Amino acid sequence: MRSMTDEGPHPTPFGGHPLPQREREFRQEFPYLLTCEYPMTQSPTANWNYPTTIKFGAGRIKELPQICIDLGFKNPLLVTDPFLATQKMTLDAVASLKAAGLGVAIFSEIKPNPVDSNIEAGLKALKAGGHDSVIAFGGGSGLDAGKVIAFMAGQTRPMWDFEDIGDWWTRADPKGIFPIIAVPTTAGTGSEVGRAGVITQESTHTKKVIFHPLMMPKVTICDPELTVGMPQKITVGTGMDALAHCLEAYCSPFYHPMGEGIAVEGIRLVKENLARAFKDGHDLEARAHMMSAAAMGATAFQKGLGAIHALSHPVGALHDTHHGMTNAVFMPYVLVFNRPAIEAKIERLAAFIGLEPNFDAFLGWVLDLRQQLGVPHTLKEFGVELTNLDLMSKMAPEDPTAGGNPVPLTEADARMLFEKAYSGQL
Repeated sequence: MRSMTDEGPHPTPFGGHPLPQREREFRQEFPYLLTCEYPMTQSPTANWNYPTTIKFGAGRIKELPQICIDLGFKNPLLVTDPFLATQKMTLDAVASLKAAGLGVAIFSEIKPNPVDSNIEAGLKALKAGGHDSVIAFGGGSGLDAGKVIAFMAGQTRPMWDFEDIGDWWTRADPKGIFPIIAVPTTAGTGSEVGRAGVITQESTHTKKVIFHPLMMPKVTICDPELTVGMPQKITVGTGMDALAHCLEAYCSPFYHPMGEGIAVEGIRLVKENLARAFKDGHDLEARAHMMSAAAMGATAFQKGLGAIHALSHPVGALHDTHHGMTNAVFMPYVLVFNRPAIEAKIERLAAFIGLEPNFDAFLGWVLDLRQQLGVPHTLKEFGVELTNLDLMSKMAPEDPTAGGNPVPLTEADARMLFEKAYSGQL
């Protein structure tokens, strides 16, 4: 730790290093800004207040009941997916809430890509159970659905009136938004630190973003132990989702230096830890760093996303594919497409993460990582045929994420990228 002054030693939990007087006074005056409880070594544990209150570290799920009590929750609805609803980690969390005297129920009627009817069913469960809050528990589907259910709890307008377009979010009644605690069990989506949820409109097979600032969870528990049991395929898909978020945020042309800096460090964490987590799912340090990278990606993409997501969303909506793995398939094709606009930035990025400082080295790393993790190189290998090519080519440039691509994405460009991703032509 770098000293802020030259004053003498003082006992501290930070690995025995002294805290100077000025820093001691700062921590006493502002204890809520950062509380790091153990050295950042094998199992990082910390409390953060950016972009929301985050309880980070192995075993922190045990704090869920007290956090609910501190927030005034009396009867939360725990929203998760059908698989997690039966798993020990979820049942243990529910049991701990009941033991603390809280009323709680599980809602799990959620598809891997949540649809509007899932939200409607969740709202019925919320109201029927007299719930006053939501615990969004799981991967991207549980987190997004839980947040949107909490958002819609007291709204009188249709959900699609709050799509992330212009100032549509101001249509919502803030008093009708229930408070949320987020508990991620994967490391990719980053929805646990986001102010939006992605829901598929069944009638149009279109993914739409529902946004409101108060959809940000009041508290997020990031416990890497909850991710240890993830199958390799989910580890890959979610990890590549985190990489896609960081990479597209970094490449977006919009001005947001804070987001860009967070994205760069997130990419480094993915480079150093995703393959480790893939090889050894019980590598808690790698799992923890990937959980950080996921949250960083979602924080960074306030700067923007791009064509990876714009191409991925129609495929996911029409073919119900895993979002992160779909991003992984498209990643190198979009990198090459964007090369004229991002080459200098990618050179800097490559140098930072320990590669030769050139575009080809970075592209080669992405390709090698995909191969190492078993990511399909083509849409065809992924099981996606181009039967909906005309529709997908039209949908991609209309997707809200397309506006953040460093090279404008036209319908013709989208068609070309779909065809290249199908044939494997970079």
